[in-house]
Amino acid sequence: MADRAVGVPFAKEGFPFIGAAAGVTLFSGWLGWTPVAVVAAGLTLFVSWFFRNPARVIPEGPGLVVAPGDGKVIAIEEEFEPRYLKERSLRVTIFLNVFDVHINRIPCEGVIEDVQYQPGLFLVASKPEATIKNEQNALMIQAAGGAKVLCVQVAGLIARRIVCWVSPKDRARLGERFGLIRFGSRMDTFLPIGTKLRVAVGDRVKGGATILGDL
Repeated sequence: MADRAVGVPFAKEGFPFIGAAAGVTLFSGWLGWTPVAVVAAGLTLFVSWFFRNPARVIPEGPGLVVAPGDGKVIAIEEEFEPRYLKERSLRVTIFLNVFDVHINRIPCEGVIEDVQYQPGLFLVASKPEATIKNEQNALMIQAAGGAKVLCVQVAGLIARRIVCWVSPKDRARLGERFGLIRFGSRMDTFLPIGTKLRVAVGDRVKGGATILGDL
């Protein structure tokens, strides 16, 4: 399925940074400060690339769960999720480095039941304790088939800005953009026990395109 609402190729949160870098480039060039202009131009390209907002081909089918972000699967664990689901779940953790796309996407079809922001620390996102201790934003989704899925944006050592565009009672559309984590970090997806996973630790995934599993 084609991506919905592709829009501009950059996340709107990047416009101030792209504009500032481009402004410095133009101003430095106008003054004849060639070395500064070259550096600023490079910075403009990097920031534009960093906030890229690519279209994705979203898979179709009942009960699908897709990756909520680009990155590498660093953990798949069965554990008790105490704060939201309050039951044993499968946690799939995706680590987003600074070079990955930072747009986050809805992992399954359904309805957003709740959105909860939790202040916290800024530990290295790959550490296990970051799941509980770091600043984060959680989306509880009532999937179309009745299952509950929890998708958590987790801040990290460098990533200290979580953005979320959805609210409770919004429709959750598979693969649709819902936010971003500025400068990388991690995404935790909690799935019901019995979910048939299609990924393994070490796999590279693409948000909205790679299928994590079947509910």
